[in-house]
Amino acid sequence: MKNIFKSTFIVALLTVFIVACGPKKKSDSGALAQGAAEKVYVKPGDHDEFYAFVSGGFSGQVAVYGLPSGRLFKVIPVFSQDAEKAYGYNEETKPMLNTSHGFVPWDDAHHPDISQSKGELDGRYLFINGNNTPRIAKIDLSTFETTEIIEIPNSAGNHSSSFVTENTEYVVAGTRFSVPVPQRDMPIKDYKGNFKGALSFISVNPEDGKMDIKFQVIMPGFNYDLAHPGRGKSHGWFFFSTYNTEEASTLLEVNA
Repeated sequence: MKNIFKSTFIVALLTVFIVACGPKKKSDSGALAQGAAEKVYVKPGDHDEFYAFVSGGFSGQVAVYGLPSGRLFKVIPVFSQDAEKAYGYNEETKPMLNTSHGFVPWDDAHHPDISQSKGELDGRYLFINGNNTPRIAKIDLSTFETTEIIEIPNSAGNHSSSFVTENTEYVVAGTRFSVPVPQRDMPIKDYKGNFKGALSFISVNPEDGKMDIKFQVIMPGFNYDLAHPGRGKSHGWFFFSTYNTEEASTLLEVNA
């Protein structure tokens, strides 16, 4: 009886040893590997190395994540009302959502950019555009709260913005779709040659960050998609990607 027990015990030990020393599964070295979570863990009291400011699209908000932890620190209301924070309801924030089209408590938030000094991010302000009702908002990064929203004239689908020059002299905003300037009703067949694209240069007061539309450059009636101000030797230059340079208006041409 003892010999049978010893034999069974030895076989069991060998089985455990073989299993423990066998080839590792692929998952052991992947995202599910032991210790992967520790690599991105940031203990209480410590700071993440980076912070990501993510546009919320049709939520009209900006989300703030820590990296590498992946923690969501705050959702900042910008173009949309937020009852939890009273944003867009109280007397301090509700007026910011007024436009020339009336009270517009929503938008499509795109392309956040941070203020700069000598071409380096300085962490003072974050700017973000509202794509539907053309607007630029400023978020104060000392409080993570929206403090100002400015409306852009002569613009439709404010998409190639907000892009900041190397000393935050300007926030650059380009219209996505061209419009008649001055704006008026016009049949679509008359689009070519009669519509214009406005590139807006919004100055930022170095003392308090207050925004003001300094000037606009009237361009051909293309679609202005993205932009980037020059840095260093290219400071003072501005680069815009465009499409529909044919100024086409029929469905076939647009889809092609």
